[in-house]
Amino acid sequence: MADNTTRGTGRRKTAIARVRLTPGEGRVMINEKTPLAYLGRRILEMEVLEPLKLTDSLRRFDVSVKVEGGGVSGQAGAIAHGIARALVEYDADSRPALKKAGLLTRDAREKERKKYGLKRARKAPQYTKR
Repeated sequence: MADNTTRGTGRRKTAIARVRLTPGEGRVMINEKTPLAYLGRRILEMEVLEPLKLTDSLRRFDVSVKVEGGGVSGQAGAIAHGIARALVEYDADSRPALKKAGLLTRDAREKERKKYGLKRARKAPQYTKR
């Protein structure tokens, strides 16, 4: 591996993204595909590239991502989180901008477990008096 590679791990719901930043001309690959081809929606592609746009480093790095678990939306959040962490590791001066945008904070919301006697996590069967 090259010495100038910066790594970051991002998590969201059950998705985990392992991000590698290397100096380059701005190629982004997610599981060997382009962001739009992998995620399928332009809005998710914009969410993934937001940390790079905020720090004006869209054309400075090649981004390689391995992501697994969860759905596409959770994976997009995990990738953005991982890219933001890798950018801070590469250059600590970008931390305030990324922190202000909320990209360094791990979104801790997870699916609540189903409880016995209920239909879902909180939905109870309909009550009848008789």
